[in-house]
Amino acid sequence: MIAREEVERAEARPPHSLVDILESTAARLAGRAAAKQKCEGRWVDTTWSELAQRARNVADGLASLGVKKGERVAILGESSVEWIIADLGGMGAAAVTVPIYQSSLPHECRYILEHSGACYVFCDGQSQVDKIREVRSELPALKGIIRFAGTARDDFERTLDSLERAGVAFRAGNEDAHAARLAGLSLSEPASFIYTSGTTGKPKGVELTHGNFVYVNEAVGRIKLVRSDDLVLLFLPMAHVFARAIEAMWLGTGSAVAFVESIDKVIENAGEVRPTLMPAVPRVFEKAYNAAASKGLTTPGLKGKLFKLALQSLDAHLRARELGQRDIASQLGMLLAKRLVFPKLGAILAERFGGRMRLFVSGGAPLSVKIAWFFRLAGLEIVEGYGLTETTGPAFVNLPGRVRIGTVGPALPGTEVRIAEDGEVLLRGAGIMKGYYANPEATAEAMKGGWFHTGDIGELDRDGYLKLTDRKKDIIVTAGGKNVAPQNLESELKSDPLVSFVVVHGDKRKFLSALVTLNEENVRAWMRENRVPQDGPLHDNPGVRARIQSTFDALNARQPSYSTIKKFAILPKDFSQQTGELTPSLKLKRKYCTEKYKETLDAFYVE
Repeated sequence: MIAREEVERAEARPPHSLVDILESTAARLAGRAAAKQKCEGRWVDTTWSELAQRARNVADGLASLGVKKGERVAILGESSVEWIIADLGGMGAAAVTVPIYQSSLPHECRYILEHSGACYVFCDGQSQVDKIREVRSELPALKGIIRFAGTARDDFERTLDSLERAGVAFRAGNEDAHAARLAGLSLSEPASFIYTSGTTGKPKGVELTHGNFVYVNEAVGRIKLVRSDDLVLLFLPMAHVFARAIEAMWLGTGSAVAFVESIDKVIENAGEVRPTLMPAVPRVFEKAYNAAASKGLTTPGLKGKLFKLALQSLDAHLRARELGQRDIASQLGMLLAKRLVFPKLGAILAERFGGRMRLFVSGGAPLSVKIAWFFRLAGLEIVEGYGLTETTGPAFVNLPGRVRIGTVGPALPGTEVRIAEDGEVLLRGAGIMKGYYANPEATAEAMKGGWFHTGDIGELDRDGYLKLTDRKKDIIVTAGGKNVAPQNLESELKSDPLVSFVVVHGDKRKFLSALVTLNEENVRAWMRENRVPQDGPLHDNPGVRARIQSTFDALNARQPSYSTIKKFAILPKDFSQQTGELTPSLKLKRKYCTEKYKETLDAFYVE
């Protein structure tokens, strides 16, 4: 157990790290469940007291291996209780933790380990251990692997259990070492290097300080996004800053987190633990919407017709809102849909997530306005926020009960915002990174004039709610000199349940074009419903082509001529991280796609 006098010493000053916050929460809520994880077919609770004790054991275990203040310790694996223990244990050892996406390839792991100079790496299973051993010869600074499961193969490996036991033994002769390490931490010192997902080049190591994480904990606590009685369903990768921000909120509120078994079991696990809050990237909500829309549109009889009317009315209503007009027909359609369609749909969706969902939180990329309205009308609120790795996650967030769809909300308390002359969003405050590790040039470029330059274009309304319009580097300037924001067009096209991903292209070109990938399951369901022959590849099917063309036609009808998409190609395979088009957080690698499919894109512009 944690000594009471040590907790009292920690509470005598404001928290200087997440470990301080953990130990304070553990002292208050010792026997209460902090985390849930499925082991051998059943959900097992970890109490706050157990979580704090195991994190301390890891911290002392790392100290017993000679890990010094400021040295880097990496973590490679799925989100889990053990991942959190490794993270908090690393910070408790006064080391800097370096998360690596579980889906990273061996050469990507090597780059981060080499660049950060990590001395140890935690791995959650044999496949991750194998990745590290494959590149071990290229990592002279790496002293060993600490594995969450399995048996140590040789002296280069040790188990998490043996590390914790070493920590207990170390503490017997160094009782005050842990308290001294925590007391020696300052808010300005780095706590974690989170590497960017590399959409525009090699990943950069973002130095986030103890003060950055403490700020997120306190600022989000003030707006009461997460409550102490919440059960958070977590499947985000802990290498993503969004998940790390959730970690900070969870530790501060004393809520509970349930770690899903895998991304494929989110719905199953939700039904078992019945969460009240779920953070996710927009891709998850897109898939949920597409599944519901596909099923509704292919339902026979009156139910299917009513669902189709509901979606058509929603589209017309959103168009009218965008133009500042009133559309009586769409208003009547919406009234009918609100009474006959959305309540039933909402009940089905709510039950799929366990029946207790209070709030969804969306971040990591822009959320489609249509999908946000779809969920709201179904009685399920999505709170959208905005931030970057460099801002320790959330810099803006909509407030529960005061969500303005189409915005990412007001700035968090303590974050200053300014809109530059070219529309770029500039930020300043306690959540902003210390800099990019070992990259002073990139740091100076991002922090010009004392403001962090986000690279995003946006505007503030009169109440300070931020509306993002595009990424500065992604803006297309056509050959005619017109500026076009591709993400807005892509977001609308992806609201078609048959569409998976879209890349809009046209920089320095005479017109816009696009690459499209299909949601194969929804396409086949649509083909069965409409008796479209399923001979041959889907991307070459004339019926599918015509159906996707209708989606482009509908979008083009609402655009000025310079932002209409004149040509598109349906690709034979969907995008994925494995084939290179997506980052681990499912963001589009626009530059990579443009280069990979250059021949297809160039063909659009042949005279």
